[in-house]
Amino acid sequence: MTSRTPPSGPRPTIRLFSRSSWPEARHLAEVLRTETVGGALLLAGAVIALLWANSPWSDSYTRLGEVVPWPGGARWHLDLDVATWAADGLLAIFFFVVGLELKREFVAGDLRDPRRAALPVAAALGGMLLPALIYLAVVLSAGGEGLRGWAIPTATDIAFALAVLAVVSSHLPQGLRAFLLTLAVVDDLFAITIIAIFYTADFQPVPLLAALAPIGLFAVLVQRGRTWWWALIPLAIAAWALMHASGVHATVAGVLLGFTVPVLARRTAGADRPVTDDPEPGSTGANDARAGEGGLAARLEHRWRPVSAGFAVPIFALFAAGVTLRGSDLGALLSDPIVIAIVASLVFGKSIGIFGSTYLLARFTRAELDEDITWADLLGIALLAGVGFTVSLLIGDLAFGAGSTADDRVKAAVLLGSVISAALAATVLVRRNAVYRRVAERERLDADGDGVPDVYQRPDGSAT
Repeated sequence: MTSRTPPSGPRPTIRLFSRSSWPEARHLAEVLRTETVGGALLLAGAVIALLWANSPWSDSYTRLGEVVPWPGGARWHLDLDVATWAADGLLAIFFFVVGLELKREFVAGDLRDPRRAALPVAAALGGMLLPALIYLAVVLSAGGEGLRGWAIPTATDIAFALAVLAVVSSHLPQGLRAFLLTLAVVDDLFAITIIAIFYTADFQPVPLLAALAPIGLFAVLVQRGRTWWWALIPLAIAAWALMHASGVHATVAGVLLGFTVPVLARRTAGADRPVTDDPEPGSTGANDARAGEGGLAARLEHRWRPVSAGFAVPIFALFAAGVTLRGSDLGALLSDPIVIAIVASLVFGKSIGIFGSTYLLARFTRAELDEDITWADLLGIALLAGVGFTVSLLIGDLAFGAGSTADDRVKAAVLLGSVISAALAATVLVRRNAVYRRVAERERLDADGDGVPDVYQRPDGSAT
């Protein structure tokens, strides 16, 4: 028996930020359209909150957030005010969409391929660890007050970031846009894990175990393709309520429910073959992505993402971003250790963590940037990731308590750090806009008019 000698020659070059397949590009374009509109509404909600909270009618803003719509819900820990309902209730929709997107990425997206997943995962880790370390270093050097807020600057707000890109009219290449979205998805996974582990108060195991029942029933129904709203919505509400009663943040229920939804479309290959949600043996990622377009996760995401981006997150911003600055000592505010820690972590920690981890990955794997991408482009994206709004404000509430003095400082710091990060990112990215436009035109060119841009087609005419 003779052994076969492996083929000689140079190892294939790993391309960072390369263009993905056509099904992935179409999915990405749809997500970005929705999130960009949602980002504009989020900004509008935040601006209204700031103006209202600092107007002569600021008392009405505070009173509205303190209204308790269901005073009789104390038995189930549901006697919450409107502001808390916005954070715990509406954001569960946001995290349900996050769960759907995570499931899709792991089954049919970039996170399925370890080679492609390495980049956003490494970048997200660097963008989480370095901001946390900077925050801890600043707070410890000032006496240690506020250590519980270490996770505030670890999150990226994709809707806010996309709104910034829309304002500066940056036509980022598809590879960079895919990286930004996948980075944000992995970032959300880390954020929800941090919330579940480090920000669980008054843990009650019985309601947590009870929450597994409606989540399990929800999973059985969606796995069998049963999309009865009259059954799924009550089960989701029950899971949310039990999760909230357990002391674990209720938004975790949204992610778990999203994880249960099948990604790949059910299909029948023949009369003698069963209907299945599993991919065909030996199928490619591109084929799985095509199948995923018809899967239940894709349909639910298409239905609920506009609700999340267009309603849930903007309403949360309306109640969460209203920090009152009237009569405040701005000098004392800007010199506060918590404010300095958050701003420094968002502006420097995020950008250096993401840029540095990506550079090290390229250095040690001998990977090369795609031909349309430069390190300056990555710097712009890394700075843009310092826009941390929705999840950062949520963690701030959990860390210090809504309405506390520290919570007001957190809001001011998150807003300031996000605005600085956005301005720096816009400055870097706008310098390359002419190049981005040329790349975007090439990515849209469809000379044969078959509906698939030429850059996504193989020589035989089939889509990648």
